[in-house]
Parts: sequence; structure tokens; C-alpha cells
Amino acid sequence: MKYIDRRGTYSIKFDDLKSRYGRENLIPLWVADMDFKTPYCVRKALSNLVNQGVYGYNTIPEDYFPTIKEWLSKVQKWDVEEEWLTFIPGIVKGIGYVINYFTKPSDKIIVQPPIYPPFMSVPAGNDRKLVFNPLIKTSCGNYEMDFNNLEKIASGNDCKLLILSNPHNPAGILWSRESLSKLAEICHKHNILVISDEIHADMPLWGAQHIPFATVSKEAAEISITFGAPSKTFNMAGIVSSFAVIPNEKIRVYFYKWLHINELCSPTIFSTVGTIAAYKEGDRWRLEMLKYIESNIILLEKWCKKIKFIKPLRPNASFLVWLDCNELIDYLICNDQSLMEKVGSDKQKVLVDFFVNTIRIALNDGATFGPGGEGYMRYNAGTGRNIINESMSRIYNAIYK
Repeated sequence: MKYIDRRGTYSIKFDDLKSRYGRENLIPLWVADMDFKTPYCVRKALSNLVNQGVYGYNTIPEDYFPTIKEWLSKVQKWDVEEEWLTFIPGIVKGIGYVINYFTKPSDKIIVQPPIYPPFMSVPAGNDRKLVFNPLIKTSCGNYEMDFNNLEKIASGNDCKLLILSNPHNPAGILWSRESLSKLAEICHKHNILVISDEIHADMPLWGAQHIPFATVSKEAAEISITFGAPSKTFNMAGIVSSFAVIPNEKIRVYFYKWLHINELCSPTIFSTVGTIAAYKEGDRWRLEMLKYIESNIILLEKWCKKIKFIKPLRPNASFLVWLDCNELIDYLICNDQSLMEKVGSDKQKVLVDFFVNTIRIALNDGATFGPGGEGYMRYNAGTGRNIINESMSRIYNAIYK
């Protein structure tokens, strides 16, 4: 996989560093897209569209939804009906649509932190009340869902939605069938819809298999709204190629009608053609990419073992690695007592300042992932090995030289 430097191309990851971090000269390892070229089949299909020279109104190609259906069956072992599918212009937007259609202000929405920040900001921004069901950290540093607490908070009549990250972002967890079934059982009993964000579903690592939430039980299928996309897998997020899958007709018909009336499910021709090309011709590229990511994670783990103060949680899906930096914070403070005077009692600021201003690496601040994210940083391993070596050597040299 060849690393592509995208500075000057309107890339958020590269060209938004100054506004986000206050510096431009950082190694960008934050936004969840990869530094590799999108597969040739997608680039060729889009190039053919560009070269024809007219970008007028478009219809949806006849093979768009059949192609998604075939992909889900082949890769995720999920047999869906075409009428279950619709386009959506981005998964975060889709979450917003569901919130606004199915809930009202003051309704409660459950999230399970540490979690992808928009799971919290979108409900809060739409005047819904967030209810946290924090994940339980296990002895090996992984996470489990807290079903006892979920049962307690779900028992009221005002919890309407739960937003699930499957696979989990930032920890890269492929939730087990047992966990998903238990989640479905509790939510179904309390009439809680589950939005399952499965954007990383096609990126299982180490021979693992993703399990779609809607497939684990009849109860799950009845309450599920699943969002997927080729965007993370094939590095085409800017094309906006997301889709929804809703098995339950009672949920689906009126919601899809609302999307259609408001023209919220009308894709551009680039979205549909890019998706078709990726799903029909991109699987070999996907498998090669996953092997490369696995090697990158192993390299990152070797560096962390050498550094000693950072504990990476090995992901079972995707290219994102959740770094436990609590020991690093303690080390930094122990070696420079003045740090706490600069930031008050907020140890996380010590960590962020170290990465941004001392070694000049842009990672995602773990605190933005909600309760339980303090002391962590999210690292994007979807880059060239030379970038991983450079970033990790900066950490090592800052500590030991």
C-alpha cells in the first residue's frame, strides 16, 4: 500500500491541522480515513464519469441496491431484501435523521462510552438527553457491555434510542453474538430502537467475522436500523456513499417515505457508481489492505512494548488503535512537576500537550470519546509504515534521549 501525502487537497486530515491543533507541522494520525489510494476500480469508474463531461441530474443505477445486497451476503453473511435498503448521505446525518423522526426533545438516547464523539454531540445538539451506559473495562484492557446497568436505565418510559457502534469505535471490538443478542433482548423489551453503525463492518482483522446486529435474533431485526458504507473500507469517505438497512416494515415504510419526500435519500452519480465499483471489483484490494493494516498494528505494538508507557488495545476490526496512555501521563508528570501547574488538575491536557507540542503528532484526544476516554488517545494505523516508525520513534526519543 503506497502512502499518499494529501496536503493542499482540501483534506480535513492534513489541511485542517492548524484550526484543530494550532499547528500545521504535525504528523496527522487522527481522522478515520487511510493514507492509501482508493482502489483502481473505483478511480477508473469515477474517472469515466468525469471524462464524459456533463454532470446533470442522475437516476440510481439498476444494479446499485442489488450490488449492496450481494456484498452483504458475501462478506457479512447477511441476506437482506432490496426493499430494506436506501441511500443516506452519511452515517452521522443518518443518525440525525433517525433522532428527528423517531424522537422528540426531552427523549433520552443511550450511548455506551467511550464512543465515537458524534454519538454524543448529535443527540445533544438536537436537544435530546444523553444517558450513558459506560462500557466495563476488563482485566485484559478490553471492554464489555454493562447489561445490568443497561436494564436499569432502559426501564423508564423515556429512553427511545440506543446508538450502537458495531464494530466498536474507538476500541475495534467485534461484538459477540451473545452480547448483541442480550442487547437486543433488553432493548426490545423496553421498546428501544437500536441504531447500529456498522461502517467498519467490512474490515475484520486476524481472520475474525463481523456479526450484523440485525441478524442475531428476531428481536434484533424488529428494532434495528443499520447504517453501512464502503467509505472506510475502500477509503472513499469524501464520495458519501452510505446506506441504511431496516428489516422491520413498520419502521421502514414511513421513515423511508419521509426521507424520500425531503430528498434526503437521493445519491449523486459518483456515490452509486463508486459503490458499485468497490463492491463488484474491490475485494482483492480490501483483503490486501487488511493484511497491510495487521502488519502496521503489529509494528505499532512492538514500538509500544519498547516504549513501555503506552498499552495498545489490539483491534479486531478497522485501522484505529485505542492507546492506553495513563502510565505515560504519570511518567510525564513525575519527570516535570511544573506540568500540572500549567494545566491545573486536568491530566489529559498534559497528554495532549505532549503529543501536539512536544513530539508534534496529531491523534484523537481520548477525552472526546466520553466517560472512560480519559488517559487514552486514538491512533490511525491506516498509513505508511515509515509514518508509524517516525511517529513512534518521536515518542521513544522524547522519553529516552
